[in-house]
Amino acid sequence: YQMNYNQPSYDQQSPHHIPQESHQLIPQNEQPIYGHSDFTQAQSSPPNFPAQSQVYEQTQNFIENNATNTNWRIYNSAPAAQPVEEEIPQNTETEMEVEGGGGGGVEQEEMEQDAESEPGEPPEEEEDDDDEEEEEEEREEEHQQQQYEPIPRLTISIRGRGRGRGRGRIATIKKIGDQIVGEPPRKRGRPGRKPLSELLAEDESSLYYIVRNGGVSLPQVIDDWIDSYKENKDSALLQLMQFFINAAGCKGKISSNMQATMEHAEIIRRMTEEFDEESGEYPLIQTGQQWKKFRSSFCDFVQMLVKQCQYSIIYDQYLMDNVISLLTGLSDSQVRAFRHTATLAAMKLMTALVDVALTVSVNLDNTQRQYESERQKSRERRAADRLDSLMAKRQELEENMDEIKNMLTYMFKSVFVHRYRDTLPEIRSICMAEIGCWMKKFHQNFLDDSYLKYIGWTLHDKVGDVRLKCLQALQPLYASEELKGKLELFTSKFKDRIVAMTLDKEYDVAVQAVRLVISILKYHRDILTDKDCEHVYELVYSSHRAVAQAAGEFLNERLFIPDEEAVANLRTKRGKKRKSNTPLIRDLLHEHGSYLVDSLIDSNPMMRDWECMTDLLLEEPGPQEEPLDDRQETSLIEILVCCVKQAATGDPPVGRGPTRKLTISAKESKQVSEDKTKLTEHLIPTLPQLLHKYIADPEKVANLLVIPQYFELEIYTNSRQEKNLDQLLKLIKDVIDKQNDTEVLETAAKTLEVLCNEDFAIYSRCDIARSSLLDMIVSKYKEAHDEYITLIDGEEEPDEDETFALISSVKKVSIFYSCHNMGSCNVWDSLYKNITYIIDASKPLPEEVTKYSISSCFFGILWELHQVEDLMEKRASTHDAIEALRTRVQLFLDACKNLLANSENSIFREEAYLTICDLLIVFSRQLKTKEALAPLVYEPDKDLQHSLNNFIQNYVFIEDTEIEEQNEHEKIEELHKRRNFLATFCKLIVYNVLPTKVAADVFKHYVRYYDDYGDIIKATLGKAREINKVNCARTMALALTMIFRDLQKDGAKIQKSSDDFLSLKELAKRFALSFGLDAVKNREAVTALHREGILFSVSPLENPNDPTGPPPNLLFLEILTEFTNKLLKQDKRVVPPPEEPRETGRPKRRRRLEQSYPDVIGRMIRHKWYIDGENVYCTGEVLGISAPGTVPEESEDGTTYAGTCYDVQYDDEDFVRHLILEGDWQRGDIQVLGRASEHIP
Repeated sequence: YQMNYNQPSYDQQSPHHIPQESHQLIPQNEQPIYGHSDFTQAQSSPPNFPAQSQVYEQTQNFIENNATNTNWRIYNSAPAAQPVEEEIPQNTETEMEVEGGGGGGVEQEEMEQDAESEPGEPPEEEEDDDDEEEEEEEREEEHQQQQYEPIPRLTISIRGRGRGRGRGRIATIKKIGDQIVGEPPRKRGRPGRKPLSELLAEDESSLYYIVRNGGVSLPQVIDDWIDSYKENKDSALLQLMQFFINAAGCKGKISSNMQATMEHAEIIRRMTEEFDEESGEYPLIQTGQQWKKFRSSFCDFVQMLVKQCQYSIIYDQYLMDNVISLLTGLSDSQVRAFRHTATLAAMKLMTALVDVALTVSVNLDNTQRQYESERQKSRERRAADRLDSLMAKRQELEENMDEIKNMLTYMFKSVFVHRYRDTLPEIRSICMAEIGCWMKKFHQNFLDDSYLKYIGWTLHDKVGDVRLKCLQALQPLYASEELKGKLELFTSKFKDRIVAMTLDKEYDVAVQAVRLVISILKYHRDILTDKDCEHVYELVYSSHRAVAQAAGEFLNERLFIPDEEAVANLRTKRGKKRKSNTPLIRDLLHEHGSYLVDSLIDSNPMMRDWECMTDLLLEEPGPQEEPLDDRQETSLIEILVCCVKQAATGDPPVGRGPTRKLTISAKESKQVSEDKTKLTEHLIPTLPQLLHKYIADPEKVANLLVIPQYFELEIYTNSRQEKNLDQLLKLIKDVIDKQNDTEVLETAAKTLEVLCNEDFAIYSRCDIARSSLLDMIVSKYKEAHDEYITLIDGEEEPDEDETFALISSVKKVSIFYSCHNMGSCNVWDSLYKNITYIIDASKPLPEEVTKYSISSCFFGILWELHQVEDLMEKRASTHDAIEALRTRVQLFLDACKNLLANSENSIFREEAYLTICDLLIVFSRQLKTKEALAPLVYEPDKDLQHSLNNFIQNYVFIEDTEIEEQNEHEKIEELHKRRNFLATFCKLIVYNVLPTKVAADVFKHYVRYYDDYGDIIKATLGKAREINKVNCARTMALALTMIFRDLQKDGAKIQKSSDDFLSLKELAKRFALSFGLDAVKNREAVTALHREGILFSVSPLENPNDPTGPPPNLLFLEILTEFTNKLLKQDKRVVPPPEEPRETGRPKRRRRLEQSYPDVIGRMIRHKWYIDGENVYCTGEVLGISAPGTVPEESEDGTTYAGTCYDVQYDDEDFVRHLILEGDWQRGDIQVLGRASEHIP
């Protein structure tokens, strides 16, 4: 019994184990049945149907039996349940379909179980075994637990292989103690499947037809049926029985004669034979809106029927007796459709009876109260007849209540106890969902440990939906204050399991488990240990958002509870009172702030308490407070920024959001807008203070500078906050002047870009500040650059300060060039000269200067292109601007190509490579869509393609052994960089900048580097196929031939068993799988691939190393066989299938000897003979031919050839042989040499 949980917490102990304390509570002289011994000890004996008039006779009430056993052993005793029988793989159970050979399938997998179940495991789904039935009968004599007359069950005996969709030999159904009823043999073949509605009898007056089509309201249908029942009970009951049979998908008809003369078991057996032979479908599992509606109507019908019959008919000892008896028998059937439908009906029937019992209970209480009130009156005022009528009414209601309880008890023991562990998970889910309803509604009767144990056991179910239903059943019970006393024993017993389920592999189950733990925390706070709580705490960092948010709610309930008294006396140094969330936010200071914020922001208002957070950062701590240390301040700023970002956008952090963008509702949009306004109003005046305080700390400043990107910028003007805006812009300038950290500079550049938005009134003010800032950056660069070049020209060595000043200034130019147009600063030419200095080796510059100069020139060219496009939109003249831009592009690309091909510095090569690839995308053929921009198109030549390819071969596809000395973090960074290089190259292929065949050098690494780059190469392969299927197929063939040639290097002979050859075959298999299943759509591509592969295999035809051997590339045909299953049958006639090489290594020849050599007469042949197992070569001359092509020859392998008789004179023989050489020729044992005269010395 494998639970299939994949959480690490289950590695220590199986989740099935019951806590060890229970051992001490079991008497030593009693062997506990469940929990510490095999469950098979408690199997009940096969039941038989009761007489219909004695359905509810009980020797002892089930509830009373179990109500007193509220001790630990109630969870350790075995349920009185029979094992679920094996299902029939035939017309009655066609859903057990098997793909391929022997048995199996989904249903079989569910029925498989662990032969050696460990102690503490819940009772699991079991298969019936003929050998176990005798043991069960013997044990039943010792354990008489069932106090009702048993129900007959059906078992099956299956013989045969069971192949295909239920095929095999006939499965026979046998009733225990009765004769065997066989099924007629199945016909061969499989006719087309008909819709289920056509298979069922379409009697428009039947209840099934009316309920399914929904033409009449259900209350009216039931009223009409009640009227017919009052007129003729048998006829109406027959109609109801037929409804349940048809609802299960059975087309059988119950006749009135069958109803009168047959027991329900016989009727069910007869209906079993009426199922459709081929279809395994039935209404409850059918898909579509009609069947979904029918399922709902079916449940409503059963419940309304009881509701509308609750005052008289259900007590007539006829209707309910027969309905319950029929449903009990159907629920015990081997046929899944019967079992599923009847279980659903029975459970809904019990739910309806629970509602009736509640009504009776209310009426009984009212009657009792009226009776007591009347009885307390004085004799003069008391009405005797009234007292008698109330007493009679009370007695009647008590009898009705007893009868309903008897019905519930009987159905629980005869249906629920057997079906709650059925092999079908849908049935188990139904049972768990309904028992939860009974406990919630009728807790006086059902909220007892004798019933709760079934939910506890099923918490271990291997199907997620069943576990979910268990938790959902428990949720309302734990949410009720009045019921908590009845759950103490259950909670203590199954608390560990519920906590463990918070790590369930099914996220819905994990979410519900966390919520249930929250309910336990509310009403059973002491039962959860600190370790239990820590398991839930950690889930706030889960990648699944719903789980994390549920864990956040747990944190709110457990830890983050505002305490006004605790902060009543807390004040800052200047006397400002601290807010109530202050201690909570102090406790919140942990790493991974974005995930933590996302878990709590929707459930805890402290995540939007901007004033509390900023006060903690700005206000000096008071006498009763401890100041925040540096790490805490950093964490708090990170949390503040994450809260601002999520409140202003509503977007979850990366890695936790949905896979596709979901549109937010109007309510959510309004909430986001309000949050954005509130945070802007508070942070506009406080952000400059924070920046001023932490201006020297790069990490804190980098986070704080992000905040203005999420402001509602209109508030600056609407609220007259221009002074704070000027202060913010001045602080940004100061930060850029003082800081050199890359993250700080990039964030500042981006924030300034957001502020300089032309759509807002603050644009002019921000644009002036930006111009001043850019002038400062450029002037500092020019000053540092001129000073550095002057020192170099004077043959002086710049010191560290001068070098740092140059690097820092060009770095700032590069970063701000990426966000702001600095063309007006006229700095591009100076930056380009820095690159030429390195190419010419005329002036040595630091590596960083050249690197940032390359990126700056790149962004400068993009800004110029943007300006040209703006001029075109304004219909201004663009000729001069385009010519100037084309010149710059040509110069810059030539410089980058030089660095890529010739530079020995890896930093320069990497930067040049990325720049070239990006510019090739920007200036590709897509510019031709605008005629004026056509001169800017840049086509890569062969040399550039070769350089780019060499770069990725040398920098991307390298072994990890070359970077062994790096630590894990550095390895991850390096892998990320290499993946970026590869993706940049693949973009050129995807956007059709480079021809598809260039990708062959990438595709050939698909298998070898699958773990690192498999997703990128696979995506490129798919896009290349979208561009041109045939070219993509030829590129695959080229990639395979490249690897094949590599295996032949240095004349090495390829071994078919070598790892390299097997890896090549695996690559071919991956390529073949990428074609998909549509052979017609890929026909041309697959044919082209085979043509390329065959031509490669036979080129060259002659083996230079072995003139008598096969072509050197012939073994490639074995690689090609991986694609042959993708060929259409008609194409296999055009493209000849590859020949298997013979043991000699030589292929069979297609053309006959006389066709290959029409002038064979007079030529010498070299003939290979097999003498005593050894190869002997003989040379001879062909003297003549007789009877061409008419004489058959049988070779050693049994192949018959239509050969020709040749007269051959061998050098070592004095006589002429008359031979048919065709067989040896086809086998490759004959080699035709020159003419005889050429061999005469």
